[in-house]
Amino acid sequence: MKSLSHKFCVAPMMDWTDSPCRVLHRCLTSHALLYTEMVTAEAVVHGDRARLLGFDGREHPVALQLGGSDPARMAQASRIAADFGYDEINLNVGCPSDRVQSGRFGACLMREPMLVAECVAAMQAAVSIPVTIKCRIGVDDQDPEQSLRALIDACAATGVSVFAVHARKAWLEGLSPKENRDVPPLDYELVYRVKRERPALTILVNGGIETLDQAADHLKHVDGVMLGRAAYHNPMLLAQVDARFFGGAPVDVDAAVEAYAEYVAQRLAQGARLHPLIKPLLGLYHGQPGARLFRRHLSEQAPRDGAGIAVLREALAFVKQREAA
Repeated sequence: MKSLSHKFCVAPMMDWTDSPCRVLHRCLTSHALLYTEMVTAEAVVHGDRARLLGFDGREHPVALQLGGSDPARMAQASRIAADFGYDEINLNVGCPSDRVQSGRFGACLMREPMLVAECVAAMQAAVSIPVTIKCRIGVDDQDPEQSLRALIDACAATGVSVFAVHARKAWLEGLSPKENRDVPPLDYELVYRVKRERPALTILVNGGIETLDQAADHLKHVDGVMLGRAAYHNPMLLAQVDARFFGGAPVDVDAAVEAYAEYVAQRLAQGARLHPLIKPLLGLYHGQPGARLFRRHLSEQAPRDGAGIAVLREALAFVKQREAA
């Protein structure tokens, strides 16, 4: 089984962490573990697998996040994903959306720890790559002190050793998925306590982490951190991850952007449209001179029919002109 570092991860985010986003993030950090958007097991088994599971080889190490609650189906989807070359399969026990609840997966599974354990046991039996879990601390009126421990202990008994914990409850009644990302209070201390009590497990903390300084503080208490929106909206911070947490050299942002531009050119030559490829770049120069012109040019020009790599080059010129000035 491959050994993966979970010290710094970029969280799975629906509609955001698609393959182009992950390629950009990989250009900025060699060591962070990247996660896909959640894909349902049913879609993997019955849908367009190339579209749902295809990824660029430069994304490694990369984990697929699966959603579902039928052990046999989860095992089948895991085998398919492993054949695509993913480095890890992660089970979603944290998404609070209505669609997820109606399908009996995501955060509502916090109420069914033994079913989750059955799923991960089946998944582990089906593949040789690691199976991990991303969860909340509880849902609705659950006591997080009990619900988080119950889930972790049930799954650890099957051999799962890596748990990424979004340190908030999910309120399935009364809050929207967007509100569930911010409104329920964070309880990092609970996650820290669970790690102290179960030192053999790899525990990651997720939720509300916005800077690398905050990530470093969490790493005094847990094994890993998982950044979500901060990494997407300000991807430049990823350029410091290798040096800060893995003993590597700082990534040269210009070189990283050039590598991504080459990837964009390759995808365009294969018939891809520019707009989805530049979406992950929009936050790249956050707060820097020329960033507003950079974003405006991409937002206005990239959606046009026939837009090519010249649009990206023109946008980058706005940033470089301001740097030179």
